[in-house]
Amino acid sequence: MSSTPLNGLAKRLVADQILDESTALSASKAARRENQTFAQHLVEAKLVKSRELALIASQAFGSPLFDLGSYNFDLIPRDIVDERLIGKHFALPLYKRGNRLFVAVADPTNLSGLDEFNFNTGLNTDAVLVEADKLAKAIDGYLSDNNDMGAGLEGLDDEELEGLEVGAEAPETRDNDDTVGDEAPVVRFVNKVLLDAIRGGASDIHFEPYEKTYRVRLRTDGVLQEVARPPIQLASRISARLKVMSRMDISERRLPQDGRIKMKLSKTKAIDFRVNSLPTLWGEKIVLRILDPSSAKLGIDALGYEDEQKKLYMDALAQPQGMILVTGPTGSGKTVSLYTGLNILNTPERNISTAEDPVEINLEGINQVNVNPKVGLNFAEALRSFLRQDPDIVMVGEIRDLETAEIAIKAAQTGHLVLSTLHTNSAPETLTRLMNMGVPTFNIATSVSLIIAQRLARRLCNECKKPVNLPEEVLKNQGFDVVAIPRQEWKLRQPVGCEHCSDGYKGRVGVYEVVRITDGISRIIMEGGNSIQIADQAKQEGFNDLRTSALRKVALGITSLEEANRVTSD
Repeated sequence: MSSTPLNGLAKRLVADQILDESTALSASKAARRENQTFAQHLVEAKLVKSRELALIASQAFGSPLFDLGSYNFDLIPRDIVDERLIGKHFALPLYKRGNRLFVAVADPTNLSGLDEFNFNTGLNTDAVLVEADKLAKAIDGYLSDNNDMGAGLEGLDDEELEGLEVGAEAPETRDNDDTVGDEAPVVRFVNKVLLDAIRGGASDIHFEPYEKTYRVRLRTDGVLQEVARPPIQLASRISARLKVMSRMDISERRLPQDGRIKMKLSKTKAIDFRVNSLPTLWGEKIVLRILDPSSAKLGIDALGYEDEQKKLYMDALAQPQGMILVTGPTGSGKTVSLYTGLNILNTPERNISTAEDPVEINLEGINQVNVNPKVGLNFAEALRSFLRQDPDIVMVGEIRDLETAEIAIKAAQTGHLVLSTLHTNSAPETLTRLMNMGVPTFNIATSVSLIIAQRLARRLCNECKKPVNLPEEVLKNQGFDVVAIPRQEWKLRQPVGCEHCSDGYKGRVGVYEVVRITDGISRIIMEGGNSIQIADQAKQEGFNDLRTSALRKVALGITSLEEANRVTSD
């Protein structure tokens, strides 16, 4: 590290008027106090941008700038330098040629560091100038990858890594399989991925084997992103470890299996994972769905309902009978909407029962049943049993067939509040779907009270989103003329991307079409009308469709036009 203030890089920055002398002096002292290099401290403290610093150093000291982004890190000579020196001097060996070692640095004037590398390795050391932020990421990757796991296992508390409740596996199964993944590095790797997924707000984790590679991806804000590439040789041990944790049969590799994992984050907070294994050409792909109980207790205000839509939902929940249907594709947030409603209804004086496939989140005070068609316990059979147990409120995970629909409608007509889901694209299509199943139109018109169609759109990052001006022609073509918000209140924004978000987005927000079954809509249903007629009637009565709701969120700067187009393209 630089020991004399305003020497080397600091002196050059002052001369170029990038920093004033007092700031440079303070930064130099702070770097020594925090055991950092001067360049490292400047970038971390955001006094100078990493790229700008690298260009100044390159011009000042005649060192060509090397792009670490294009470097193949598999070429790094491992175990040639003590890891302590890499962290101490903020420098990373890139390659060895003969008796010369080329070391990536952010400050080429850090001669003491280069001398220590020289002394430690016995090789002549040459500095390779790189950008500080890229160097920091490369060093983190190297230090975590050096145990041959490839995904960053260091720097984690043992308490965190051992915070899993794992079901007891059968001893005979362990004895019969030498690939059981309970070795410490594999255990730490799997636990690290699970913890990172929770911290990053991911909804799913994919462990995927291929012929020559193995990758781990997280679905965050609805988009899959690769986060690790452990060695392919560890594929069987990783899958075995996950199967042991989720109480699957590790000797069965030919058939899909389902399981669950519970991770305790503290004495009061635990996260469940729903696990599925699938035999593929190159091994078992394992996908974990993260089931966070706190997501079911966010409260209706956090979901993104507009005021009028929220009132419609709350009014329907307050009714003693009727049917509330939530519809949308897989991953559109239907479960959270239903659980939010159940939480509002969950009081000591009510008897609430749910039939789910499977139960995703455990709700205290609610009787939850896992349907199991293999033993004859399907949705219809569970519903029949519920109606013999004095229920007030019933939730059916999904209406898939006429039998389930008829029993649910009967319950809604006989003094029970019924909540359920269907897989349709819009509220009007939900009604025609029930007709197509064979449910009499009279029963639909008199039992269904509210339909919620929904999607999840990525929310713009508040730290970096910026204003965007769209031409009037574009606004008109996109349908903004239906957005009933005064033009002066519009806040059109577009994604940028920063260290706080992913590609300019952070979190998700619901986009909803909430339709109450009015007398006018009931009349069209009774006449056997189609979804287009029902949609026109709903529009006349002031119910916003999904497209209009999405554009309103664009106008208010909550999401972008591109994202609105993505989630309402159907």
